[in-house]
Amino acid sequence: MTVSLCMIVKNEENVLARCLDSFKDLADEIVIVDTGSTDRTKEIAARYTDKLYDFAWIFDFAAARNFAFSKCSGDYIYSADADELIDAENAAKFKALMEVMEPEVEIVQMWYVNRHGYQTTENFEKDLRPKLFKRQRTFVWIDPIHESVRLEPVVFDSEIEIQHWPEAQHSARDFGVFLKAAAEGRALSGKLLHMYAMELFLSGTDRDFAQAVPVFQNAIYEEQRGADERMDCYCVLARAARLAKDVNAFFKWALKNISLEPCSEVCCELGQYYFDAGDYEEASVWYINALQETEPILQARAGEKIPLEMLSHCYEKMAGLYPEMAETLLQMAVEYKGRAMESKG
Repeated sequence: MTVSLCMIVKNEENVLARCLDSFKDLADEIVIVDTGSTDRTKEIAARYTDKLYDFAWIFDFAAARNFAFSKCSGDYIYSADADELIDAENAAKFKALMEVMEPEVEIVQMWYVNRHGYQTTENFEKDLRPKLFKRQRTFVWIDPIHESVRLEPVVFDSEIEIQHWPEAQHSARDFGVFLKAAAEGRALSGKLLHMYAMELFLSGTDRDFAQAVPVFQNAIYEEQRGADERMDCYCVLARAARLAKDVNAFFKWALKNISLEPCSEVCCELGQYYFDAGDYEEASVWYINALQETEPILQARAGEKIPLEMLSHCYEKMAGLYPEMAETLLQMAVEYKGRAMESKG
């Protein structure tokens, strides 16, 4: 079985060689598509392959990846990002898998591992992702009677781990893609709407939230949206309204979330609202709700690290307001601060 290492890149001079050095011995060919680099990315790529192509960036990752896949000739295509790498142990697992790969396997999932200390916006440490794809699919008939063509791909979950070590966030680029799609009148799928909301909570600026408001307001009233998608919208709109100091809109969206199914993100938003207003007791109530009574849906830190940190700040502030309870409150502040430091994220 032959493997094509396939990448789309743009301004990845800091990480590209690291990636290619780790994968080059696993690939029978390397296909790299550049979408408009202005640094040394193409120069570095040319050291590893002569299959280097240009693709004009049209704010569409799928179009770029489809073009890149069309240039591959291997039996399987490994779709890599420049900020990935594979260590020796997992490279050996990769080689062993290719030696025994059953021909009916069409997709291989691998563990995508984020490391703390790197500039990642992911909510997880490790999850399975489809990474290796059979280039040409053979359609087969199944079932001995009332036969039908198998439509679902055959997926194999491997034990291979791919390290994700980014050096910078790409949020500005991603937000541009989301906004362009919305401006063109294309309704975002539930998956993309969720990814947009998640990335906003992980790395969005005040301006990013303000620009996102029309997208999420419109999404609420689209008939195909389910409860989970509306929850995402309420979270984004509540945060945007709080940042804009629009109190009526803030409580409108926050209460819609609370009435549907409260989540940690909106509890943290309510906590921050009351903290900013100087009502530290009420703020602590909502941070406790975020920590103990609800679950996060967009930002894992909203269910643990953020409420722990803010509870520490709340009790510090309350100690200054209630001298007779200061010692106890400060002890609580220290306890929550310690737990926040031990928490992940």
